[in-house]
Amino acid sequence: MLLQMENITKMYGGFSANRSIDFSLQPGEVHAIVGENGAGKTTLMRILYGMEQPTSGTIRVDGREVTFDSPLDAIKQGIGMVHQHFMLFPSFSIAENIVIGSEPGKALRFDRRQAAEIVKGLCEKYGMKVDPEASVGSSAPGVQQRVEILKVLYQGAEVIILDEPTGVLTPLEVQDLLAAIKMLSKQGKSFILISHKLNEVLDVADRITVLRDGAVTGSVAKGETDAYQLSRMMVGRELKELNRTPAVPGDKVLELSGIGIKGSRSKAVLDDISLSVHSGEIVGIAGISGNGQSELLQVISGLMQPDQGVVSLGGKDVTGLSTRQIREQGLAHIPEDRYVWGANREATVLETGLMGHQRRMQSRGFMKGRDIREMVSRWVSKFSIKTGSLATSTQYLSGGNLQKLIVARELEQGTPFLIAAEPTRGVDIGAMETIHGELLKRRNEGTGILLVSSELSEVLKLSDRILVMYEGKIAGELRAEEATEEKLGLLMAGGSIQ
Repeated sequence: MLLQMENITKMYGGFSANRSIDFSLQPGEVHAIVGENGAGKTTLMRILYGMEQPTSGTIRVDGREVTFDSPLDAIKQGIGMVHQHFMLFPSFSIAENIVIGSEPGKALRFDRRQAAEIVKGLCEKYGMKVDPEASVGSSAPGVQQRVEILKVLYQGAEVIILDEPTGVLTPLEVQDLLAAIKMLSKQGKSFILISHKLNEVLDVADRITVLRDGAVTGSVAKGETDAYQLSRMMVGRELKELNRTPAVPGDKVLELSGIGIKGSRSKAVLDDISLSVHSGEIVGIAGISGNGQSELLQVISGLMQPDQGVVSLGGKDVTGLSTRQIREQGLAHIPEDRYVWGANREATVLETGLMGHQRRMQSRGFMKGRDIREMVSRWVSKFSIKTGSLATSTQYLSGGNLQKLIVARELEQGTPFLIAAEPTRGVDIGAMETIHGELLKRRNEGTGILLVSSELSEVLKLSDRILVMYEGKIAGELRAEEATEEKLGLLMAGGSIQ
């Protein structure tokens, strides 16, 4: 056995994050760990990588008991970790990011040419293509993912931990990553894969271990299980079928007319975008990341000003207004990046929940402390947000739990119009069920929703109409009943439907 974790327990005060967990890994194996947000997956891997110390239990590598006081200790034992949020320097080149910490050169001088040659050699050896001279900051998420993997391979990793590796990748990038994992495992590398996406797990994993509430509920070989059984093991109950009735659209709550944003080299970022969303409907936007979806949402929410065109909300021209003014006109916004747009890492759970609600939660200049605590506590219970207390800093929440808090906060704004951008990114299957149900509930109550998601299955499941964006334009529109993944994929690639 290459790696064994035996009877691992991790306590935070009276809270048990991991309870007597046994886990093992064989050479060349892909072993997936699945479970709900807060089930203890990342904590277990942080212990293995030396970022946390177990309260009790032992770790063995090649049969030898080891102690990891820091990630450097884990790296020395051939264990590398690619975190959910990339640990890269955007201003550095790809080669610089890969060799950092063990830079080639003499007399304190960094040899960039040799670094580039090292990266080229890694690419040839492991079949992963990157441009050593390219800037990481200008590289697509899929490229950054490969950079992270090449970095741990350069460090000599035989065991690679991947924490939610496909959360920010396009479908094509996901396929490339899964192919790379399979290829590297055939070369003898071993992988521990933390993921919520059961279809990806079933595609690439040899074994699957399920955690719930900090304990193992089962460990099975891929051929002995399916997504239905895994989901039951994760949430401990039957998942409900989504009850989606036909939409009854009302008045327009959002209208865009001729929106344009100039880009570099005479290519527009947004090119004459016109669309509308009515009350009581969900309009989905599909498209490969980087085709203007992010800029479109920023224009609607006031984070970016268009070079041309008009944004109307509830029949009122809001073009050029501030984000606060636009929100006051009736917009709520689940942002596509929870850390950049949705929360302050230093803020508490209570403060993060209050954001956007602060004006109505005060009286005569004083905040309604009891009402605020009751409001956020209700969301924590309803969405099963795992947190030590409302005073916990959001930086200590798992990504999925922070996502659920932001979704609850924005859904409770009660506005006529809602932007839902990647609403279930990083959440588990049970939370996804809850969020989908809440979005449909708001739609049935008359809210107009603009849904942007990189998950085609999510767009197809929830949308009444689907728009496809390609190179800053609306490439096509399909009604829900005529849309398929094949048709959407064709439009997303720049093709046309006859």
